Amino acid sequence: MICETSTPTVADLAAATGWTVEPQGACRGDICVPLPEGVRVGDDRVDLRAFAAALRMPLVHDAGSGLSALGPSTLSGRALVTAEAPDLVLPDLDGRPFRLASLRGRKVCLVAWSPY
Repeated sequence: MICETSTPTVADLAAATGWTVEPQGACRGDICVPLPEGVRVGDDRVDLRAFAAALRMPLVHDAGSGLSALGPSTLSGRALVTAEAPDLVLPDLDGRPFRLASLRGRKVCLVAWSPY
């Protein structure tokens, strides 16, 4: 969800994420998560930062554009917090070991293939 405001409406939040804000908390289907005090702003708005924290949703804000990006909920607490890959050592085309860390600081595209 891309937001132009830090306090989106409850309706906009529900349309973009599937989470509705009810008196008992944030609900999606049969799952309801209690929301702490301060998540609701007035009758029809939500504090996006507090909402994201309560549902363990990754939230990124770009001050230059004023936009925020809200990622998917991770009730398991296993959100991707870094885009840093582990240091893999794999054979290159000639069979020599190649360390992924040797490309640190560069953009890298990893492609995996498996014949199933």
